[in-house]
Amino acid sequence: MGCLTVNGSQKRFALLDRDGTVIVEKHYLKSVSDLEFLPHAVAGLRRLSDQGYGLILVTNQSGVGRGLVSIAEVDAIHAELTRRLTAEGIDLAAIYYCPHTPDDQCECRKPRTGLARKAAADFGFDPSESLVIGDKSSDIEFGRNLNAYTVLVRTGCGAQHEYTAGADAVADNLEDAAYLYRPVI
Repeated sequence: MGCLTVNGSQKRFALLDRDGTVIVEKHYLKSVSDLEFLPHAVAGLRRLSDQGYGLILVTNQSGVGRGLVSIAEVDAIHAELTRRLTAEGIDLAAIYYCPHTPDDQCECRKPRTGLARKAAADFGFDPSESLVIGDKSSDIEFGRNLNAYTVLVRTGCGAQHEYTAGADAVADNLEDAAYLYRPVI
């Protein structure tokens, strides 16, 4: 399990997928120069933060386990992603990633909940009170396994999974997702 801790704890958290939800889906992203935010992603993260959510990225990075991307490359991408968001006034609490392949059957690979349990232990929150946002069925299943509220975004692969994912809600992008869900704070 990988974790880059950036900021302190908050009570409520949005657990967000990385590729296809916050950044443009690239086939095994391995270069900082290819890092690109999706349209409306920064505004969506800002809105979630303004609503009082701590922001945690939870991402499967099987390119590491496949030998296509190094841990150093993933860490550099996460450092740059964090730097760019900080420049926009957005603080990520942490980025957790699973470096394993599906064949490894690890507990940290979404839709399993190992990364969320680690984040909950690190930051002292109840994962069932989280908001889970992603673009794949595995992201929604991850949220369901936590008993959390789930939102499928149509960015990335989301449009392909819209009718089969079983999300609590569907939004066009991360900004729309942030406006769609209004928590009681």
